[in-house]
Amino acid sequence: MKSFNNVKGSAILCLAALLWGLAFVAQAQAADLVPPFIFNSLRSFIGAAFLFCLLLIKKCKTHAPIFPKEKSKLKEMLVGGVLCGVLLAISVNFQQFGLSAYPAGAASEARAGFLTALYVVLVPVISIFFGKKSSLPVWLAVIVATGGIYMLSLSGGIESIYLGDVLVFVCAISFSFHILAVDRYGEPVGGILLSMLQFLTCGVVSGILSLCMEEIIWANILAAAPQILYLGIVSSGIAYTLQIYGQKYAEPAIASLSMSLESVFAALGGWLISGNTLTPRELIGCGLVFVAIVVAQIPQFFQGRNQHAA
Repeated sequence: MKSFNNVKGSAILCLAALLWGLAFVAQAQAADLVPPFIFNSLRSFIGAAFLFCLLLIKKCKTHAPIFPKEKSKLKEMLVGGVLCGVLLAISVNFQQFGLSAYPAGAASEARAGFLTALYVVLVPVISIFFGKKSSLPVWLAVIVATGGIYMLSLSGGIESIYLGDVLVFVCAISFSFHILAVDRYGEPVGGILLSMLQFLTCGVVSGILSLCMEEIIWANILAAAPQILYLGIVSSGIAYTLQIYGQKYAEPAIASLSMSLESVFAALGGWLISGNTLTPRELIGCGLVFVAIVVAQIPQFFQGRNQHAA
């Protein structure tokens, strides 16, 4: 039964990773039409609305209140939702600015997908500053990832670095802190509720920045409506729900490995849909980054096996 559940959970999480990977294609397409802040504001509000509908359905089935009544839990919910939402806003906006900064023919989806996935390596490294030690496989993953970034972005010298690479790498760092915040508030607040609140906060923050800094052209927004709806409903709402459902069955290590395929699907999506290709050196760089992502999961794999054995 355990083996079947792992296969079932892994299949569900692979589907979520596919939806997230294809989101890079939608983001790259929309980057030519819609400024980053308004794009992320709209997609976040749509994602929050979708998740609120899920909470209403859950309430009808369980008759449980959507929001906690205790003041302490309500305060923790608001703090967690706002903190995660602000970090999410920083992450997705750096990512979108990065995608829009790549020149034509730079295989932006693949580069952004693999650089963003570096959060898998960065999270345990950043955790050191919060008193958590990292194992030898994690440090090996850091070394391999550094080599991958070199081949992906630096193999042609400093002039081969795109501004998009720098912005997306900052996005990966921000996503690392976001993951740590979700880890802190996810269980006490609840996955769907926390996600809805963070999307709502992200939408507000991005919307305010858009009103202050961007020119909104509604004709372009309507032209990018399919991409915005995909990011809001499919990537934010459906894929996140699949993640919650899949992690009920798969062990943590298997879940992490399955979701790390997001970067591979981003590269495949850019190739199949946008017609972008990678140079041999860039392909090697992507391969090294993916190996680093897998190596970083080794401690979780043995931890999951030991917990099961216990």
